[in-house]
This record gives sequence, C-alpha cells and structure tokens, in this order.
Amino acid sequence: MNDFEIRKLGEENFDEMKEFFRDVFTREPWCDDWSDDKQLSSYIRDIAGCFNSISFGFFEGDDMVALCIGKKHHWWGGTEYFIEELCVRSDLQGRGIGTRFMAEIEHEILKRGMGQIYLQTGRGKPAVDFYKKLGFWEIEDTVCFFKEIKEE
Repeated sequence: MNDFEIRKLGEENFDEMKEFFRDVFTREPWCDDWSDDKQLSSYIRDIAGCFNSISFGFFEGDDMVALCIGKKHHWWGGTEYFIEELCVRSDLQGRGIGTRFMAEIEHEILKRGMGQIYLQTGRGKPAVDFYKKLGFWEIEDTVCFFKEIKEE
C-alpha cells in the first residue's frame, strides 16, 4: 500500500484545510451547503484556531488525503481528543485510508497525554459503521440538543 505520513497542521495550512473540508462535505452523503466562503472560513477558524486545537493531515507525498480537526479537552474522566471533523478525500473513501489515519491519530494523541477520543456524527451516516469498526462505542445516555431561534 502507498506511503502515507501524518502531519500536524497549523495556521499556515488554513486554506488547504478549508478547501479540503469543503470538497468532502459538499458531496454525498453529507451534501452540506458550504457555498458561503465567509461562513466556512469562520467555521474552520472556530474549530482549528482555538487555544487547544490540534489538527492533523494525512498525506501521500504533497497531497492531503485525509483531515482531522480537533482539540485537547480536559474532562473529569481524563484528557481526551475531541474530534470536531474528520474526513477522507471522497474518491479515496473505502480503501482503508481512514482506518490508517485514525491509528496514526491515536498514536499522536497518546504522545500528547490524551487517552480518550470523543466525537459526534450523524445517525444513519456511513461514519457510524466506520467508527464502530474502529472500536468506538455509542454513548447511549447522551442526547444532543439543538434549537433554532427566530424573531417572532
């Protein structure tokens, strides 16, 4: 299999992270509308530019094939890596790259003193089976809430 390398990403990689994210998440199965460049830039800055942000790219040579944006999160149960976004280039999904990338991420966060990974994904999306295959388990007593606020 090809040689891949994990790299820690920073502010200098902002545009590459943003465009990679847009390319993956505007396609199936997500089909998110990230056409508002200002909103996308703000989102990526929110999750990749905070105090404890740790982002990784998975590269084949100079080409990014996967992206993970997360942060170090201190919790009562220990210090964890909270994955905000993880994606593999659309044309390479299903080839084991995500599995290899997650193994490298686990290695990297252990070196940084984190022994847990926490993430959220949409119910019914292919990512659910991917994470279960990697040994993640669903926290059944956790509920996510959302409320849209409109003027009356």
